[in-house]
Amino acid sequence: MARARNGATGFFRDFRDFLNRGNVVELAVAVVVGTAFGQVVEAIVNLVSTAVLNPVLQQLQIERLQDWPLGSVIVAVINFLLIAFLVFLIVRVVERFKGRPPAGPDPVEVQSRLADAVNRLVDRLEQ
Repeated sequence: MARARNGATGFFRDFRDFLNRGNVVELAVAVVVGTAFGQVVEAIVNLVSTAVLNPVLQQLQIERLQDWPLGSVIVAVINFLLIAFLVFLIVRVVERFKGRPPAGPDPVEVQSRLADAVNRLVDRLEQ
């Protein structure tokens, strides 16, 4: 009985260590957020494609774009372009909210100050 308990305890300890190692929790959060983000993007793509494509298809007297020989390819390309554009817009907005990182010291000035410090050190050592 004690051996079974130690085996179970070891198993759960290994499982806990697995969860704590690496970025398992961060990966899980990314998957959940990615799924929700995918649903939002899909809804926007459906809205845009319905608002833009349906009037055009009605003017051309086409019931479904998939009825054309390359219709499914055309739909896939349109969806890809819409999704890529929406992701671009969302990333752009997120980057604006993040703001710009604070400017660090000028690398040329840092190198100049370091060279001056080295020269002073050499002068002191030579004295």
